[in-house]
Amino acid sequence: MTYAIIETGGKQMKVEAGRFYDIELLTAEPDEKVTINAVLLVHHEGAVSIGQPLVEGATVEGTIMRHFRGRKVLVYKMKPKKKTRKKRGHRQEITRFLINSINLNGEVLAYEESPTMAETPVIIDTDFVEETADESSEES
Repeated sequence: MTYAIIETGGKQMKVEAGRFYDIELLTAEPDEKVTINAVLLVHHEGAVSIGQPLVEGATVEGTIMRHFRGRKVLVYKMKPKKKTRKKRGHRQEITRFLINSINLNGEVLAYEESPTMAETPVIIDTDFVEETADESSEES
């Protein structure tokens, strides 16, 4: 299993190719390719490359799927016996980011093609549909 630890939005996270992650808002449009150079660690087939602080020549490439807002967080401040109360809400701006590949020194270590609905065939087993129809007519 190949994975990398990247830093984005002031947070560090473990990422794998072919999976999507919710990260802090990036200033790019949906369906746009983004390259992240802040790679702290790369693990590939038992070999670990650790950066000091970043791994030289390591990049993580991905596609922005969409932007949205997170769940509302309520912040309630109160001072007892003073009649002072403040209730505020906050919704964080989030980007859903699909990891396409993990690269080290120009070599692609892990790559996952992003499937689209047009490319993904839907397979229907007609034998199963006919058998279940026959069974239901026999029972009645």
